[in-house]
Amino acid sequence: MVEEPLICAYGVTEPGAGSDVAAIKTKAEKKGDHYVLNGQKMWITNAGHANWYFVLARTNLDPKAPAHKALTGFIVDRDTPGLTPGRKEINMGQRASDTRGITFEDVLVPKENVLIGEGTGFEIAMGAFDRTRPTVASGAVGLAQRALDEATKYALERSTFGVPIAKHQLVMNMLAEMAMSIESARLVWMRASWETDQGRRNTYYASIAKAMAADVANKCATDAVQIFGGNGYNTDYPVEKLMRDAKIYQIYEGTAQIQRLIIARELLSRASSNPSS
Repeated sequence: MVEEPLICAYGVTEPGAGSDVAAIKTKAEKKGDHYVLNGQKMWITNAGHANWYFVLARTNLDPKAPAHKALTGFIVDRDTPGLTPGRKEINMGQRASDTRGITFEDVLVPKENVLIGEGTGFEIAMGAFDRTRPTVASGAVGLAQRALDEATKYALERSTFGVPIAKHQLVMNMLAEMAMSIESARLVWMRASWETDQGRRNTYYASIAKAMAADVANKCATDAVQIFGGNGYNTDYPVEKLMRDAKIYQIYEGTAQIQRLIIARELLSRASSNPSS
């Protein structure tokens, strides 16, 4: 992928199944040496540029079948007949991201393109999130750092009541709070990544990193706009873009609410397995 280079996309989310992965409706029916895919994905990053897609589909059509047995992951080539990316979505922020829907109409996928094995798709998807959430968190921290850098520079240049606004204690407090939260969020995504480097499952730390960094990005971007005042609300200055870009961090790769559910479940699971600790 690096040498070619090739672009891929992660096809999990659907119009009616985002946080609720078990609600996926895209189905794959085995016929001979192929699976026939039918369904629709939505909000797929890189969908317009991808050479191939990871597609999560339901191979067990029994609605009562548990997700960890009903879903299968497929590698689907971009030029497969019946696969159609939709229009590029115009979003509030992160507009450089190529985000589209994908439609699958009787798409034939060779059985060799099943990833790992039938029924392992849910496990694959959840494992992928453990890897991607710290990366997303690092991006959120980067955005927050940019917001602090811009706000600090502006606070030293802009004067009110005869002094730079950076000298006003309330503005100083805002800058200090931004710095504290950024440094904390940075350490958490590094911890989550380090857990992976040690060969350990990092679900707990990955969700903490993603949830915390997303919130920090949004708070820092909002505070940066506030420090800029009226100028911050104007497109001539960079912080309004940071504010728009920040919001999606609380939505994609698992919403802020889903992260908290995961953290609580992991915490309770640990407590149950080690009641004396």
